[in-house]
Amino acid sequence: MTANRTLTVFLGAGSGRVLDQLPERTRQAIRENQVQAEILIACVQLALVTAFALLYVLAPQATMRTEPHFEPLLWVLGVYAIVTSIRLALAYYRALGPLLLALSVVIDLGLLMALIWGFHIQYAQPPAFYLKVPTLLTSFIFIALRALRFEVRYVVLAGISAAVGWACLVAYAVIVTPDALVVRDFVGYMTGNRILIGAEVEKILDILAVTAVLALAITRARRLLVRAAVDGAAARDLARFFDPNVAERIRGADQPLRAGEGEARDAAILFLDIRGFTRLSSELAPSALMALLTEYHARLVPLIQHHGGTIDKFMGDGILATFGAAQRLERYAAAALEAIDAVMEEAKHWQREREERGERALRINAGVAVGRIVFGAVGDERRLEYTVIGGTVNLAAKLEKHNKLAGSNALATADTLDRALAQGYRPPHSLERRPLCRVADLAEPIDLVALA
Repeated sequence: MTANRTLTVFLGAGSGRVLDQLPERTRQAIRENQVQAEILIACVQLALVTAFALLYVLAPQATMRTEPHFEPLLWVLGVYAIVTSIRLALAYYRALGPLLLALSVVIDLGLLMALIWGFHIQYAQPPAFYLKVPTLLTSFIFIALRALRFEVRYVVLAGISAAVGWACLVAYAVIVTPDALVVRDFVGYMTGNRILIGAEVEKILDILAVTAVLALAITRARRLLVRAAVDGAAARDLARFFDPNVAERIRGADQPLRAGEGEARDAAILFLDIRGFTRLSSELAPSALMALLTEYHARLVPLIQHHGGTIDKFMGDGILATFGAAQRLERYAAAALEAIDAVMEEAKHWQREREERGERALRINAGVAVGRIVFGAVGDERRLEYTVIGGTVNLAAKLEKHNKLAGSNALATADTLDRALAQGYRPPHSLERRPLCRVADLAEPIDLVALA
């Protein structure tokens, strides 16, 4: 969807049809934003009517009449408070539809104009008197409040209602005022109950100009709001498909990511695998197989991440995790071995639970190595993937497979253990060092440590 097409979601009566084309999570985010905005608008308007009522009650009464007469201002303020309270309740219970919203905008401005009209009765003056009442400025507040919904149509409706309402008040004043009081003298206009048509036209134009500026600002801001809502939903999904550290690198990149860009650093690489999974997958129904993998990942992945690991990729039952690759980690070797300790402990619990349920016990194999790796983006311009590359990655994978021949569950290079100990790692039990071990596809023997 282009930016211009997205913008039409919020213009005119047909906006709902285009809005339906957006993802439901994006529409829900926009709707919730609008509900909260409407509640805020109603609260501000209640505060305004309360302030007006207090000013009226506390201010000295300047009426020229001494006999009892009708005082409309408190009546209008009371009606406005009731209407606003009803709208606040409807907004709170998500019951404000487009028609009710439009009607409430017209009522707001209509009551404001009724309040202004009531000043000449309240103070026993000709209608020209209310044309100088500063309460007209409140209409700009009402128009601006409509901008909180980020919907142009309600701002425009508020502006037009204010302009039409003021034009009606001017017309009423002109009709019932003697011709002698309609002047072109600005000084006479300012110093008496006289009407200057040019000044009233200027007020109407000012209302329309402010409305136009706000409408233009909202069209731009609304575009950003939609983009933010879409990007926010995409970022949440991104964090589900990528490790949080990788997702943060993608979101925070200053420049578009390109294939071939990478960084070299020291890190620890961890491979996990379920021994005998290939045979098991041929025996289980697809739904049971996926349920098994889901439980496997749900149990082990949080442990890896808790110790600072980054999930690079899932490969069926295989998990490739890095420590210090996607994000610099001073204790990368220690963190990797601490993660293996936690994983092996959890694997024992899982094994016992499966046996108690009468299911086949599973063994988890792990291999870990440390060394220089390259972390970066591979692929082409249409499909990129962040991953780790280097001999350390291959060595960790070979160690994981070597567990079957070595009769162990978790193997690490001796160098990995030495670095981990230097970084503060404390083994939960004694570890078995195995010097000069022959590992498949390695030209030279290597010193290993059986972690479990």
